[in-house]
Parts: sequence; C-alpha cells; structure tokens
Amino acid sequence: MSELIFKTAHELADLLEKKEISSEELTNAQFERIEKTEKYIDAYISLNKEGALNKAREIDRKRAEGQKLSHLAGIPAAIKDNICTKGITTTCASKMLYNFVPPYNASVMDRLSDTPILGKANMDEFAMGSSTETSYFKKTKNPFDTGRIPGGSSGGSGAAVSASEAIFALGSDTGGSIRQPASLCGVVGFKPTYGLVSRYGLVAFASSLDQIGPFTKDIHDCALVLNEICGHDEHDSTSLDIPTADFTKALTGDVKGMKIGVPKEYIGEGVSDEVREKVLEAAREFEKMGAEVDECSLSMMPYSLAAYYLISSAEASSNLARYDGIRYGFRADGCTDVDEVFFKTRSEGFGDEVKRRIMLGTFVLSSGYYDAYYKKAQKVRTLIREDFNKTFEKYDVLLAPTSPCTAWKFGEKSADPLEMYAADICTVSINIAGLPAASMPFGVDKGGLPIGVQLIGKPLGDADIIRAGYALEVHAPKISPEIGGAR
Repeated sequence: MSELIFKTAHELADLLEKKEISSEELTNAQFERIEKTEKYIDAYISLNKEGALNKAREIDRKRAEGQKLSHLAGIPAAIKDNICTKGITTTCASKMLYNFVPPYNASVMDRLSDTPILGKANMDEFAMGSSTETSYFKKTKNPFDTGRIPGGSSGGSGAAVSASEAIFALGSDTGGSIRQPASLCGVVGFKPTYGLVSRYGLVAFASSLDQIGPFTKDIHDCALVLNEICGHDEHDSTSLDIPTADFTKALTGDVKGMKIGVPKEYIGEGVSDEVREKVLEAAREFEKMGAEVDECSLSMMPYSLAAYYLISSAEASSNLARYDGIRYGFRADGCTDVDEVFFKTRSEGFGDEVKRRIMLGTFVLSSGYYDAYYKKAQKVRTLIREDFNKTFEKYDVLLAPTSPCTAWKFGEKSADPLEMYAADICTVSINIAGLPAASMPFGVDKGGLPIGVQLIGKPLGDADIIRAGYALEVHAPKISPEIGGAR
C-alpha cells in the first residue's frame, strides 16, 4: 500500500503541485486503505469511488493544462453525512433519510469543488449523541481500540482521519461534535467562530449552535482547510460578511507574550487525573515557550450543560418537524390517513435519542413551560457569553480539556442519557457563546488511548488558536493507531 495516505495534506499539496504524484494515484491509494481497514473501523456510511476517481482525473487534467487550482485540489476527503452533497446520498445516519439524495451542494462542498469525495462518514443520528452509537446504520469503532467508541457525533469523520481512511474530513459541531471525537481519536478538530463557515446545506440540528469544521492530521492542515471553507455566503443569513483571513500566516511557532488562561472549572471535579495532568503539562510547555499562563475562572460554566440541552433540544424540535413522510425520505406503510402517516413515520423513522430530544424540546417550548425553561436557558446563554467576554479582556486563548475522559467502551454510557450528556461538559459552553475552539492530541493515557487538549479563542480569534496550536504541536508526542495488527 502506498505511503502517501499517511502524509499530511500540506505535504501532499506540495507533491501534487510539483507533479511528483497524481490525484488519481493518491485517491486510488486511499481506497486501497479503506478496503483494508474499513472492516475494522466502519467509518463510512457510503463510498463514492467512481465519483472520487472521476474528480481526481479532472483535477489532474486541469493541473496538466496549467489551470489555477485551490491549494488542496486533488486531495481526497471524507464528508460527514449531514452535509448535503449533490447526487450523493445524505442520510444523517437516520432511517428517516435513508434514501435522500440532495439536488444541491452545501456551500462548503462548492468551496471544496476540487476535492475528490471519498464517501459520507458515519455519525450519531441527526448529530445527536457523543459516541456514534445512535447511528441507524452501524457503530463506528475507535482506531486506537475497536472495542471503544470514537466519540460523536462526528465519529466517522474523526475515525476516518485517525485510521488514515481520509487525508482530512469535514464534520459539524453543535456542542462538541468535532472536538470530542478528535480528542478521542487522536487528531486535530476545529470548530470555527459561529458564522465564519456557511451552514447552508448542513442539515440542521440546532441552528444557533451548529457549525461546520475540519478534522486534520495536524494544525497546518487545519489552517489550509479553514482557508478553503471560510467566507461569507449570501445563502446563510448568519454568515459573517467580513474579509477572509489567511490562517497559514498564523503558523509562526511563536507564542512569546501570548496570554493563556486555564479556567479552573474545566480541570476540577469530573475530569480524570490523566486528562488534567496533560492540560497542565501543555500549560507548562506554553510557559517554556514564553507565553504568560495563569489560572482563571469562568463562573457560569457549570450552568452550560443544562442551558445547552434545553436550547439545542428546543431548536431540534422545530427543525425536525419537517420530517413527516410526505415530501421526501422514509414513509411508513399501511397508513389510512394523513395523521397516521405523520405519527407512524416519525415513530418508525427516528431513533430513541432523537425522539428523546424532540420531546424535551417540545416540552420546554410549550405553553406554561416556555418561561421556566427555554427563556431562562437563553438568559443563562447571555451570562455565559458575558463571562467569556470578560475573561478574554485579559487572555488571548484559554486552555482546557476537550473531553473529561478518554474513549469508553461500547454500551458503557448509552443506558444512562445523563451520563452520556455529561461527556460534553468541556465543549458545550463554546457553542453557546459562538466561540472558536480546537482539540489537538497531546499524548495518551496509561491504556494508550489519546488525550486531547482544547484551545478556546475569543470571537474571530481563530488565528490565535492556530498560532498557539502550531507552537504546542511541536512538543506533543506523536501517536498513531495500529489497525488489524498493522499501521
């Protein structure tokens, strides 16, 4: 098997630019890897071999003709299965959309028009989950231990990059769904500032929280993908109309004078000792490089989990009302009237976790409970934002764990929804405040499972995260999984 698939996107981009390799060669090597390892990992819901190879040949032809191409042109990627891809099934890992083929592309897919799409990555159903166990189709395995979960909801995307089944991948992050699987799978995952990447064509879970972002092998690759996918989009009313930054300019390796805060609430009760120690070790490395590191406090952080699940479930209840068996997707058989179509289709088409959140969201929006729950959660959201804003008056970046623990075994938390929800404690507050954040690998626990540290930036402070992460990455131990007894 070609060693190309183990290289980073920026290394491959240079080889492609120099015409030392072809996109077709690289894409074929990637499918060879998928054929070898997918039986262990189950990262993909569907593959797009013919389409990807056709795109690769097209890019090779354009490059040979001297046409101007994007920097990542010809580098194959995996796409989370809630991002619309024209002509390619987009299921959201749900029976409800098992046969849905979008007639249009999400805006990010148009921005990555030079990218061969390897396939659609597995996920928790409608992005609701933290382990990729709620998928209707399959359970994705963690490449470091196939008896353990990869995280969620973008578990397929994280596992694909970790297992070298994709050079990079796209996921979505509503409450940690990029960063948490990145942490558990030992790769880089980036959630941009809300509005920096268009949500047009992302199947909505919670519209005020959702954000598309990349999974990559290192920070440099992350900067390259962000350069491609960020930018204003008139199709998305929440898209920020600001000049597009070049994130590669932040790849300096210099953090001298940078002020980094370590919120004490993120490393307290509920966080494993090994995870806490890795965060503190990262803090010491920053100090050695000349950054100013202090402990700080985010007093509203303990309220973020409750506020998140109330807000996100309310928005999910509204967004998922469109799945009724009438216009597209799954429709139940044997119905005698329209009411029965709605009832049976939604009962049979949605899984337990999705139903749970729809019911919770409908309850908190209902008459008599709106003020007590949803309205109060929105007020808490404002306080959380103000808490972060005050803290960022003093610090450039915050350092925290991504996940309070490393990957757990299948079934370990799925019987207790509240225990599963608690796995998001380190990530949800960032979505509530609309901030950018990244998870990057920083060693392993005593069982050899990856530990990720999280870098949190102020609004539009995405470049500060790239700068800090690139500097820290030099001091992070290199880790990679063995799959089926081989690399």
